[in-house]
Amino acid sequence: MTSHDDTAIGRRGLLATLGAATLAAASARPAGAATALKKLLLTAQTTEGPYYLDLDRMRRDITEGLEGVPLEVRFNVCDATGKPLPGLRVDIWHCDMQGRYSGFGEQGDDRSLAFEGKTFLRGSQLTDREGVAAFATIYPGWYAGRTTHIHMKVLDGTRAVLTSQFFLPDALSEFLYTQVPLYQRTRVRDTLNSVDGIALKAGDTVLGAVREERQRYVATLALVVDPAANPAIDRPPPPSAGGMPPGAQGMPPTGGAGGAGGAGGAGGAGGWPPMHPRALAGAARLKALVPPRTTS
Repeated sequence: MTSHDDTAIGRRGLLATLGAATLAAASARPAGAATALKKLLLTAQTTEGPYYLDLDRMRRDITEGLEGVPLEVRFNVCDATGKPLPGLRVDIWHCDMQGRYSGFGEQGDDRSLAFEGKTFLRGSQLTDREGVAAFATIYPGWYAGRTTHIHMKVLDGTRAVLTSQFFLPDALSEFLYTQVPLYQRTRVRDTLNSVDGIALKAGDTVLGAVREERQRYVATLALVVDPAANPAIDRPPPPSAGGMPPGAQGMPPTGGAGGAGGAGGAGGAGGWPPMHPRALAGAARLKALVPPRTTS
């Protein structure tokens, strides 16, 4: 069973107040009849990241008893006409409340922890007749150089038709990370959605809509895929195998174009940004956390 801090779940209206409602339109379930005449944008492909494991472990609850703020993740998988795609395998994986991945070593802020052989926060589901795959998990934490994110992959047999990540509201993440003891850190989260290179490149198709329910949050994302797709998979090696440092895949190399912003000081090994980029503070952080209101 997962646990949570009552103050995190009890703040009714938090998401609406801080602008998370603006994400709903991008992630709502597409209606097949209404969208048949106009093709939907395909969900953006992103890097797989260095921490994927092809476990093919079918299960809805991926927590393995891990504590954290309860989160249900619901994927609605369809094609560009809005037609649901049943029988596809959806994989999900993400870090724990302190930014650590199961199955790998060199985890944690000082990269001193090892979780080889562990499988927490990883799982697979087949989409039902409506194209839905749902998982019971916990709200993910963060690690240096990356904004809050959850990885997913959609497979037809052994062929991956989509490899991507989706991103959660910064304001909600900030609240949980500062108010819930399990998520609190000695360091301030250094990377927000507005400066994460992967989130910026992927765009609106990977912004999850989040609502608050009794004792949990529910994140929903429409995954619009081409069933015939066979895209190349960007699979960087894990840091222990000589890959880029954790979080560096979310930023351009030092001096590169594109602006992942927030990285200060000299670049790291191989021209990548430092392990601990400079966090926004004060008014600049507040402006990045709370989306501007739009007027009609």
